[in-house]
Amino acid sequence: MALIALAADKGSPGVTTAAVALAAVWPRRVLLAEADPAGGDLVYRSAAAHGGPLNPNTGMLSIAATARRGLVPDQLWDHVQPLSGGLEVLVGLGIAEQAAGLAGLWPTLGHAFNSLADSPHAAADVIADCGRISGDTPAVELFPHAALVLLISRTEPEALARVRDRAAALAGKLHGGSRGAASLGTPIIGVVLIADTGTAGKLASQVNDMLVHAQTGARVVGTIADDPAGADQLAGRKRGRLDKSLLIRSARKVAADLYQQYGAAWAASAQANQAPQAHHAPHAPGRMQGHAGAGA
Repeated sequence: MALIALAADKGSPGVTTAAVALAAVWPRRVLLAEADPAGGDLVYRSAAAHGGPLNPNTGMLSIAATARRGLVPDQLWDHVQPLSGGLEVLVGLGIAEQAAGLAGLWPTLGHAFNSLADSPHAAADVIADCGRISGDTPAVELFPHAALVLLISRTEPEALARVRDRAAALAGKLHGGSRGAASLGTPIIGVVLIADTGTAGKLASQVNDMLVHAQTGARVVGTIADDPAGADQLAGRKRGRLDKSLLIRSARKVAADLYQQYGAAWAASAQANQAPQAHHAPHAPGRMQGHAGAGA
């Protein structure tokens, strides 16, 4: 199992929507962490499993005091809230000013997120929504602990140029060495395009060629449908068959492709890091967990 960090360079390409959609269809147990220092969105638009609102004080905000005394990965679950559809969420900060309480703790959080894979009691992958990473955002300190960093981008020319440059900068920061060699390093840097389904395949190929030609060390790993109606359903603003939406169908394909390509390596790594433990029942595989709002 692994830590998968999602981020964007600039603007609002849909990082939170992509993170929630991928978590909803992830094939194993997953914890969705709102790790955006600018603040999270789910507490404002999603219902808790009990039908009421999420508690804004339980999540990244409450974990700050715990982490200063050291953080055992299983302690993460003490700060998690389930959404009405069943998705387990570490609720983000309310406002950017609260990020001061996490100063110096981002590497500790990254290590805990990554090590949750090795828990003998409640192992899970972690999908972290890191928001925008332009400037000196501290969320980048999570990335060295991730198995995969996914840059989310729309397909306007300026957005593609920014994601190309951001991927190259991240590769240099995380991997060092010469340009182009970063594709061999970890964390792997991937690009997920938010695109119209009719042109997604052609665009993905063209953008991948651009990333290779620019020696960024990044590759396009999938496309998620630009589906405003599906995004509204996911956020609980609209009713409908979310599992049939283009958004969820495309997210399911991205999740399946990522696991087909990297899942075996993640599982082997987790087993290698885990000391012999007493047998425990495996968790059920991931499922379409309704939407982040009022449930399926």
